[in-house]
Amino acid sequence: MGIEFEDVSDEIRRVTLSGRLDIQGTSEIELKFTAYAASAARRIIVDMTKVNFLASIGIRAIITNAKALQMKGGKMVLLVTPSSTVEKTLETTGVDTVVPMFSDNDSAVAGVLE
Repeated sequence: MGIEFEDVSDEIRRVTLSGRLDIQGTSEIELKFTAYAASAARRIIVDMTKVNFLASIGIRAIITNAKALQMKGGKMVLLVTPSSTVEKTLETTGVDTVVPMFSDNDSAVAGVLE
C-alpha cells in the first residue's frame, strides 16, 4: 500500500492512496494517513483512483479520519474512479453519505471548498 501527500494550496491537501486497502495495507499507512489528515490543512482530498481493493478496515480508517477532521472544522472528500469496484463498495456501505465522493479532480476541489 502506498501513500503520498501534496499541498495543493494553503488550505487543500491531496492524500493519494495506492494498492490494496485491506488489513495489511491499512496497517501500513494508517499512522501516516492520520497524520496527513490531521495536518494544518483543513481540507483534504483523498485520491483513491489507484486503490484496487477496499476492505472494511480501510473504510473505517477513512470514516474515522473524516469525522476527526470535521470535528476540527475541516472537510474530507474522496476522489474515485467512476464505476470502479472501490466506488461501488463505498456507495454500497453508505460511506458516500458521510464523506462526499467525486469522479474528477475539478469537482473534488470544488466539493472540498464548499
